[in-house]
Amino acid sequence: MTTITIIKKSGEKVNFNREKLKKSLMKSGAKTTAVENIIAEIEASLYHGISTTEIYKNAFDKLKKHARPTAARYKLKKAIMELGPTGFPFENFVGELLKHEGFKVEIGVFVQGNCVQHEVDVVAEKEHQHFMIECKFHSSFKVNCSVKIPLYIQSRFLDIEKQWLKNPTHHHKFHQGWVVNNTRFSEDALNYGNCVGLKLLGWDYPKNNGLKEMISKSGLYPITCLNTLSKSEKLTLLNKNVVLCKQLCDTPTVLNQIGIKPTRTKKIMEDAHELCKSFL
Repeated sequence: MTTITIIKKSGEKVNFNREKLKKSLMKSGAKTTAVENIIAEIEASLYHGISTTEIYKNAFDKLKKHARPTAARYKLKKAIMELGPTGFPFENFVGELLKHEGFKVEIGVFVQGNCVQHEVDVVAEKEHQHFMIECKFHSSFKVNCSVKIPLYIQSRFLDIEKQWLKNPTHHHKFHQGWVVNNTRFSEDALNYGNCVGLKLLGWDYPKNNGLKEMISKSGLYPITCLNTLSKSEKLTLLNKNVVLCKQLCDTPTVLNQIGIKPTRTKKIMEDAHELCKSFL
């Protein structure tokens, strides 16, 4: 087909890449035939100057017609943004990802530092490793995590570590500060964080092992992926600390508790079970 110029969210103009769109759709779990049909429909509607946002929306709408659970996986980035606006559900979500990795986790902990007390989003332990984790939630993917954040977190971590080391049982432990961000890091933030030894975890950082990959590999999809839930229902569940589709699979009665009728519960649970397949 004729080369079509599209516009990314950053404003950058690039050529439409059929293979990139195909790879994105295939990652959602859609069948090859469905993916090819969707791409053919998308290509037929392309025009010079179309935004990647519009292409994504069109692909998502078409994907929903083929399979709701598949579309749920495809909208993962948007679903993570829906864990706001407070950021607390995002902290819970990060905690669940770490539990899956074998960490002992505490959320929203007050930790005494050498100079002052700190409220830490997540404290995680694994064997002889002890981590202080700060979760930075942004409601827009256009917002990067600036260098100010790792600078601030490192200073807090050093104060806490100094106090930890006063405890004889901590001297043999490995201590590290983390910054977990649902978008991307600025170049300065990456340079500083890596220089001082902070672990940085973003949407697609480190490469091939960022949040996106962790979620896909673990199968721990947030409830905000479910197209069968309304925005208010998602918010109600998040306020009840239900952040994972897996939690719905384990305790489906929570849907009845928030007033969802059995006829709708069946559809919601069908989608939730599809996303929880790796656990069932």
